[in-house]
Amino acid sequence: MDERLKILYISHYFPPEVNAPAVRVSEMARYWSESGHDVTVLTGFPNHPAGVVPEEYRGLIKAKEKHARIKVIRTYLYAAPNRGFVKRILNYLSFMSSAIVLGTPSVGKPDILIATSPQFFVAVAGYVISRIKRCKFIFEVRDLWPEEIVAVGAVKNKFVIKMLEAIEMFLYRKADLVVAVAQGTIDTLIKRGIPAEKLALVPNGVDIDHFQNTNGSSSVRKQLKIDDKFVVSYVGTHGMAHRLDTVLDAASKLKNNNRIQFLFVGDGAEKKKLVKRKKRENLNNVLFHDQIDRSRIPDFYAATDLFLVPLRKADLFTRNIPSKIYEIMAARKPMLIATNGESRRLVESAGAGIGITPEDSDELAAEIEHLQKDEELRLQMGQSGYAFALANASRKRLADDYLWLLDAVVSERELVPGTTLGDPRVSDSNEKDLNRAKELV
Repeated sequence: MDERLKILYISHYFPPEVNAPAVRVSEMARYWSESGHDVTVLTGFPNHPAGVVPEEYRGLIKAKEKHARIKVIRTYLYAAPNRGFVKRILNYLSFMSSAIVLGTPSVGKPDILIATSPQFFVAVAGYVISRIKRCKFIFEVRDLWPEEIVAVGAVKNKFVIKMLEAIEMFLYRKADLVVAVAQGTIDTLIKRGIPAEKLALVPNGVDIDHFQNTNGSSSVRKQLKIDDKFVVSYVGTHGMAHRLDTVLDAASKLKNNNRIQFLFVGDGAEKKKLVKRKKRENLNNVLFHDQIDRSRIPDFYAATDLFLVPLRKADLFTRNIPSKIYEIMAARKPMLIATNGESRRLVESAGAGIGITPEDSDELAAEIEHLQKDEELRLQMGQSGYAFALANASRKRLADDYLWLLDAVVSERELVPGTTLGDPRVSDSNEKDLNRAKELV
């Protein structure tokens, strides 16, 4: 690529927040800026998931800062915890408005603008700013809104749902390109009538180096007093989409196995309810830990024997690929994935874990005990997952692929309908890469 691109990335979330959108945006933007491109991120003040803005940002309506080589512009939002529909909508709408009013004068003249979900009000801001700046507009779809919030029961009003669906379709039509992180999203959008030539796949990935050379496993185990335990961890948002009550059901069934320790790390809308249940039922084999800084995540991963990736039983979640799957692979750990569809096929085809029925605590408990007893299988799955991540899910490789896509849009080069970049699914085209990676480990 001969010319430097001016890229504007709009995201509701950004570090120090540690959720998947914040990580994807910051790592993609870092790789692009290190490649010599001019990258600006327009985001809100950090407050996810507790709804508390750090002291250094309080009272501000706009701030400018640097994150490595990335220019970061933060604008006002109504801080709200990751629970409660009305307050969360205020949180979303306030950032949408401030991004347009306060952010537009500060972002320069980008060549291309990427607006990333979840919550497509970010994309509304992106569309408006792209029209003002007369630049290309990419709508990056992590989760299908409003389908996801309907699936978890957060919205039931039919008029509201119809209105949100109308906004969603408007954004798809107006975008120069729609980038999805899962093939299931592309398949769904094609069924809804979005032309295949407007769709591209750039899946999630992982900074593999971030999960290597950790020495913190023993310190985490000592700190949490779980030195001699078989640690079964869930790390991430404690939200409605994950049905973590099923994990507590399994923990209850296994409470007489004094070697197994369940560890929940993170925060979210359901956490208080889960903690109350743990205390009420005296589940001493369950431990809850606060959300941790991203720099400490590899140490907690290293301290874990088995990871859980549970999702709610709903058709929507058969088309999602949680980004934590790649992090678990990079950490060389096995996983149980409780869902059907695309993410389960990915994990099983990579040999990185076992798929089980969502919301089935009996099956979950049985497989945990099975893997507790089979160390050889756990090691094999960890190594297979790591090989798969090396071959398919390197964030740097995906960032390079994405950059090629951005240049193609700016240059108005014609793309192959349904362009796939860095497709993470095992296929004939990447089987050789996968076998070479397995030889390395």
